[in-house]
Amino acid sequence: MKLSAIELDTEKALREIVALIAEKKGEGTVVLDMREFSIPTDFFVITHGDNPKQVKAIADNILEKLPRQVLRSEGWESKHWIVLDYGDFIVHIFQKELRRFYDLEGLWGDAPLRLESDPHNSPARG
Repeated sequence: MKLSAIELDTEKALREIVALIAEKKGEGTVVLDMREFSIPTDFFVITHGDNPKQVKAIADNILEKLPRQVLRSEGWESKHWIVLDYGDFIVHIFQKELRRFYDLEGLWGDAPLRLESDPHNSPARG
């Protein structure tokens, strides 16, 4: 099956985001394939940092270096959970405790796991 130009662009962007998260030491990064669900995005990228400063640094790194315009972002005030909405994928950057509490991986447990950067360091899905 040949991928369309849009799908290739999304795949490239997802790989870039995972690398940008790693640059700022984001942990437990996963990409969930949400295309089989009736929600307005194709992928969730989920990661966490240890504190608000690291959560903000991860988000800033993505915004500065990803050559794509974010459609909407939220969570900058508290820096406990920053969301970057790019349309075809949404990046969730949590503080570790909040990630465990909201457990998006558990909530969307039927979503295929597209990528897991460090399977031993993911707080959910285990």
